[in-house]
Amino acid sequence: MRKTAGAKSGSLGRVIRSRREKMKVGIEELAAKTGLTESHISDIEEGRGFAPVGDILKIARALTIDPGELLKKKPGSDREREKSRIRDFKSREQAYEYEVLTPGAMKRHLRSFRVTIPPRSDLPGQRYQHEGEEFVYVLKGEVVIQVGHKSHHLKKDDTLHYDSNIRHSLRNPIGTKTVLIVTLYTP
Repeated sequence: MRKTAGAKSGSLGRVIRSRREKMKVGIEELAAKTGLTESHISDIEEGRGFAPVGDILKIARALTIDPGELLKKKPGSDREREKSRIRDFKSREQAYEYEVLTPGAMKRHLRSFRVTIPPRSDLPGQRYQHEGEEFVYVLKGEVVIQVGHKSHHLKKDDTLHYDSNIRHSLRNPIGTKTVLIVTLYTP
């Protein structure tokens, strides 16, 4: 299992840009392969945009890289990583933290993540939509998952399975962090 510093951090964007440039793939081509907008990809690469896990999976598939490689921490001391994490947290809106639970599943359709959502976090305007299905299990805390027009308030040990083709969003309504296991199936 590999922890990550959060899918919003600039390190994710640097890894994506590096891989894209190494493969000689322009942002326009990556946008066409993923269905994401050029401006969204540019924002992710610059560390200005939030990359939901569905977008990370699309980018990883287009760049033929394991999503775990995009999410893993870079080498460095624990103190350096902690400083970086605090700096990233303070300089941006609160971000989700992903931990890949299925490393090496690049060519598989099923992937699992441990997702940590900071207290009372809501990423305004962030609604996700991607091919496949999602299954969410709440390990700790509470989460409100909006799927289309229906809102689901889940607590510890609650689950939800839904079609991720339907626009959806997550938010933590409580004052402590929420931890989820999220399993995604992508065709």
